[in-house]
Order: sequence, then C-alpha cells, then structure tokens
Amino acid sequence: MDFLRRLEEYRSLEKQITWEGTFQDYIAILKERPYVSQLAHARLYSMIKDAGVEEKEGVKHYTFFSSELFGLDKTLEKLVEEYFHPAARRLDVRKRILLLMGPVSGGKSTLVAMLKRGLEKYSREERGSLYAIKGCPMHEEPLHLIPKELRGDFQKTYGVYIEGELCPSCRMMVDQEYNGKIEKIPVERIFLSEDNRVGIGTFTPSDPKSQDIADLTGSVDFSTIAEYGSESDPRAYRFDGELNIANRGLMEFQEMLKCDEKFLWNLLSLSQEGNFKAGRFALIYADELVVAHTNENEYKAFISNKKNEALQSRIIVLKIPYNLRVSDEIKIYEKLIGQSDLRSIHIAPHALRVASIFSVMTRLKESKKQGMDLVKKMKLYDGEDVEGFKQKDLHELQVEAIDEGMSGVDPRYVINRLSSALIRTSTQCINPLDVLRALKEGLDQHPSITKEEKDRLLNFISVARKEYDEMAKKEVQRAFVYAYEESAKVLFDNYLDNVEAFCNGVKIKDPLTDEEMDPDEKLMRSIEEQIGISESAKKSFREEILIRLSSYARKNRRFNYSSHERLREAIEKKLFADLKDVVKITTSTKTPDAGQLKRINEVSARLIAEHGYCPTCANELLRYVGSLLNR
Repeated sequence: MDFLRRLEEYRSLEKQITWEGTFQDYIAILKERPYVSQLAHARLYSMIKDAGVEEKEGVKHYTFFSSELFGLDKTLEKLVEEYFHPAARRLDVRKRILLLMGPVSGGKSTLVAMLKRGLEKYSREERGSLYAIKGCPMHEEPLHLIPKELRGDFQKTYGVYIEGELCPSCRMMVDQEYNGKIEKIPVERIFLSEDNRVGIGTFTPSDPKSQDIADLTGSVDFSTIAEYGSESDPRAYRFDGELNIANRGLMEFQEMLKCDEKFLWNLLSLSQEGNFKAGRFALIYADELVVAHTNENEYKAFISNKKNEALQSRIIVLKIPYNLRVSDEIKIYEKLIGQSDLRSIHIAPHALRVASIFSVMTRLKESKKQGMDLVKKMKLYDGEDVEGFKQKDLHELQVEAIDEGMSGVDPRYVINRLSSALIRTSTQCINPLDVLRALKEGLDQHPSITKEEKDRLLNFISVARKEYDEMAKKEVQRAFVYAYEESAKVLFDNYLDNVEAFCNGVKIKDPLTDEEMDPDEKLMRSIEEQIGISESAKKSFREEILIRLSSYARKNRRFNYSSHERLREAIEKKLFADLKDVVKITTSTKTPDAGQLKRINEVSARLIAEHGYCPTCANELLRYVGSLLNR
C-alpha cells in the first residue's frame, strides 16, 4: 500500500510539472524566469553549480560529482572552471568538442553518464526547466520563432540572448499551418531523456562498411517521397540522428577516435559554427555539448595524422588520470561492492585499504627528490605528513610527474580480484591477507603481463603487506592498551606530574614516602622517544604539554588521556612495549589460561565493538599479530 501511495504521488507530480501553451504564454514565463532559455552549456554549468561547491585546501569540490567520482577533484575543477564556466558565458570554448582522455576504467564513462543522468533530473526541476516548440523533432528553443529583424528589440526588452534558427520542419509548420502567426505556435515543457531520445544522444562506432552517416544526421523517409514529391521536403525526412535528438542537451561520442573519418567531418561545422549538414537542407543549427572519450594511445595516433589537423583545433582535451589517494580509492571499491549482491559478506577493516595501497602505488612515479620514496609519496598524497616532507611539498612533487596517474593498475582489475575473494570465502568474511592473496593469484593468471612487470607488481603487493603488518600491530596495540586502560591512565598521570615539576623547576613528592625527588627523566624520555622526540626537542614538547594543561584548567576542562593525540600515541606505544611479552604470549598460545582467555575476549570485544571487526576477523587478527611478534 505504501508503494501504491507513492506511485499516486509520482503521477500527481508528473501532472504538475507538465505544461502546454502558446508562444505568447511562453513569453510570459520567460519574463518571470529568463533562465529557462539558457543554452545547453549554461544549463550544464548551472546544474553543477546548483548542486553545491565547497573549497578545501584551495581546490573546489563539486557536490554534483561527489557520489560517484573520487580522487579527481583537481581534474573536475579544471573541467568546470576552464570549460563549462567560459562555455556558459558564451565564450568560444563552447564550440569545441570535449574529449576525455585517460587510461581504462579511470572514470571517463562514469563522468559522462553523470552528466546525462544529471541533465535528465535537472530538467524536471524548476531551475533546470526548459521549453520547446511542440512537435519539433529537434525540440528546439521557441525563441527561434522570432524573426531576425525583431530579435535586437526583444533582447533589450527581456534581457535574454537568442541564438539559432528554425529547423526545416518548424519553418514549414510556421509558414503553412500558422501563416506566420508565431504567437499561436504551441509550446510545451520538455524533459530531457536518453530513453525517450529527447536532448541526450549517444553515438557508438561500428563497422565502417555498415555504419550509415544517417545515424548522426537523420535520413530520408523514402516511403513518403511519392506523397511529398521531393527529398528536400522536411516531411519526407527523419530528423532522428544523434546530432538531431541531442539538441538542447548533450551527445556522447563513444570511442570517437575509432570512428571512420567521414563521420568526424560532420563535427567540423558543428564544433565551429554550431550547425551541421543533413540531407538536402541548409545547415541545421544545434545547441549541444559533444563529449567524447578515448585512451592515450588512440589520441597519440590521432594527432600524429596530418589529415586530422582541422579537427584537432576544434577539440579540448581533458586528461582523466587514475586516482592517486588511497582514501579515495577505498571509496571507489566501496561503491562498486555496494552495487553488488554481496553486501552480506563482511569485509574486515583495512582489507580495502591494502588493495588501494597496491593499486595507487602502481600509478605513482619515482621522485628524484632525496629521501622521497613511493611509500612516502603515497602517504603524502593521502594527506599525511611524512619524515622530511609536508603537505606544502605536494605541488612540487606533482609538477615533477605531470603524467602521473595515466598508467598503472586499474580499479577494474582490483574489483575483479576482490570479487573472486568475496565469492570464494567460506567464513562470510574476507580479511586483508585474503585480498593480497587474490591480487597475487590474479597476476599469476594474467596472460599478457611481462616477467619484469609481474615482479614490479609483486613488489607492490609486498609493500602493501608490510604496511598492513604495521596497521595490524597498531590495531591490536590500541585494543590491548584499552584492556589495560587503568595502567595507561596511571602512566599518563605520572608523566604529567613529572612534566609539571620539570617545567616549574621544582621537585616531585613520592606518593608513598612523601620524599622529595627530582623529576623522573628516565620515565619522561622512555615515553617521548616512542614518538621520536629528540633530546634537544624534549623541553619545548614538555612546555607545549604544560601550556595545553593550563589552557584546559582555565576553561574548567579536564586534561585527560585523549586530549593530546601525540602524547596519547606515545603512552600507548610505551605501554605496548612494556606489555609486548604479555601480548606475544596471549595471542600466540594455543592453550590460554583463564587470565589470558579473559584478556583475549576483552581485546576481541573491543575490536568488534569499536573497530568494525566481526568475531572471525578479530580472532584472525590476534593470531596474525601474535605470529608477527614471535618472528
């Protein structure tokens, strides 16, 4: 019943947004909402901007793309600000074909699909509404009805820009059916739809011998020639080519550079003058974005051919590289797995991270900077500061490798291997080691990979394994520290007492004997060394802690174990080092005693409750870390 109610609401909404009237009525709408007459590029730009824009670290993030595309923020900013924005302002860039060029599975098709689906949805909203001459096969803008001689006055009065001419079909209708009385011409609100072939078209190359240019520009309907007497009569022509039906919106030219040359010639006039030749008619105006995509090798072959120089100058190339941020790569895999029917299988923490570390590292280029290796570069790209480098060094590294991300392992390969691991699991859970094993097995089965390339990729799997080893130890370390939370708090309080005495130049009282003693330098250094605080830096670090402590006191807030991230890390590492033997024995013993079993259960429960583990992968993690500590 709930579905039927929603179905009725949907039908009601459809009726509300449907509109029909005359050109005279349309002018009244235009006076109130001039944006309904905006051109295709302006509508696309409005659609993206209306969804929301947020600036982070000097880069614009567009909400429109955020649900599907990850790690391409700079590329998308370039697309919007250097193509759509000037095109929306009617600069010459709108007359160029947009060519997305990049490696396979890099997001080119997803980007185009988002623009298509976005236009369909936006045309149903108030801000994206648009109107067309009713019955026009190209759904053209009603303002084309206004004679050229009157357009200047109309534009001054209403403040709207008019571009384009009537298609042959509408020109005949105005003359023969309405005797030039344009105010009576019927107008309707239209909704862009690829399925209904309204404003969104797709052209896919096929065998050059069998493909007809009519797929692009329409064709003569020979069954009507006898009735209308001429091929130049619009009624004897089907205006149903992809360029015709994409008017007012977008046409996707799939694998454009694989297409036969004669098909590309039709784009010359469209990309420069905004019109194309069809049948025995004058040039037909079209207001549409033509977006194509290709890979790098095909593009290089295309530009090396001198015959293509005319079209080259009419193309704007946007490179779509692979994502280079581990955190964004994880989102890609989460999205693809979320679309499957395998959501019931538990994916252990860090399983997707190790896959992402592997794939991102295959895409990075070695740096010539001293002290910079691929692991550091990967972490720096992902927002972490690493030894010797900070986020301010990012730009220099990116300039050093301008083609970074244009090669490497594609997300499709990784998701295929993840799929294999998900299907084969017998425990309804896959862990990072299952993922790494699946990635390695995939390389063994790869028919076209060279031995050198295989060795290189195996090395990256080893690097991902080492990174996971550190993550696993840290995960268990924190869980054990929480199991000994009281010990951590005692150690924390002792450190604060000693730091306060050190900074104030006073002695500290022994809690048992009341004896006055110097601050315990050995205790303080044993904690500070855990996070790399040098002998020369210890004084400033301790003063920083004391200032934070005083600040909390002034605000009547308690400075506790979690108030200073670096100090907390130091306390955890120190306690874990002290407990290392306990952890080794507890995690690796095959017959734990009652105390050990209690501790294992406490740690496992924390991993499950706070870190996203299930009982299966929590136990496997403890066993694995036990084996690591015993090596």
